[in-house]
Amino acid sequence: MLKLPENLNRVIHTVGFQAKKHAPEICTTLGIIGGVSATVLACKATRKVDAIFAEKKQIEENIKICLADHEVQYTEEDAKKDIYVTNVQTGVKLLKVYSPAIILGTLSIASILFGQRILKKRYASLGAAYFALDKGFKNYRKNVVERFGEEVDKELKYGIKAKEIIEKDEKGKEVKKTVYEIDGNIKDISPYARFFEESSDQWKKDSEYNLMFLRKQQDYANEVLKCKGYLFLNDVYAMLGIPKTKAGQVVGWKWDSNGDNYVDFGIYDVTDERKRAFVNGYERNILLDFNVDGNILGNLEWEE
Repeated sequence: MLKLPENLNRVIHTVGFQAKKHAPEICTTLGIIGGVSATVLACKATRKVDAIFAEKKQIEENIKICLADHEVQYTEEDAKKDIYVTNVQTGVKLLKVYSPAIILGTLSIASILFGQRILKKRYASLGAAYFALDKGFKNYRKNVVERFGEEVDKELKYGIKAKEIIEKDEKGKEVKKTVYEIDGNIKDISPYARFFEESSDQWKKDSEYNLMFLRKQQDYANEVLKCKGYLFLNDVYAMLGIPKTKAGQVVGWKWDSNGDNYVDFGIYDVTDERKRAFVNGYERNILLDFNVDGNILGNLEWEE
């Protein structure tokens, strides 16, 4: 099997990715160009129509002359047949003349509609992803409020940490006071984070195997990114046996000379006690949080 140089292979995949990314614009542009070209072809074809109808008129005149000449054995039935054949032939000639414009015009309309269909699907995906994230976040906050109260919800939402301090009042007496400050240790979890646990068909009841598997898949994901120049989050989910999402169709990683250019599953987060336990073999499950670059198909804005 012929193996292409790494840079060339990446360029080919990058070109394909850019074509996929800009497919709506490409289809619409081709449709407009095709529509203009079809109009030009139709105008050129119209100049040939006079000659076709002139030929038809001449044939009809000849039929009338033959019908009027009693020395020629030519009946009314023969005349009707010849007129019918002439009309059919005229129609075929007109179709041949206008067929390039008709075909090109039809393809142009199809191209524009196809581009709009792609764009509509992308908007639908982003809208569904936004709706799912918004619904999940609201449900989460609702559960927090029901279980811990509004104050805890406020602390978690804004990263506020309650702290007890002791101050002296005007009489010099020590008084306990609660103050709130930003907790710098709170780590944000992205909406793309997923648990790697027994619901995944790749998970095993072996913490050492799970760690090795995740490391190998992370290395493989980096190779794919390096080779193709882009990688969707859903591709990574599929590697790990995690269900795909609407958002995963548009977010991911892009190879960029100014970017990080690597895929990280967030396995080795020393600030997370559960992840340390997983790496050390005491835990078989882990919450993976992926360092996606964001929407790699472009800055599409969702409109209500």
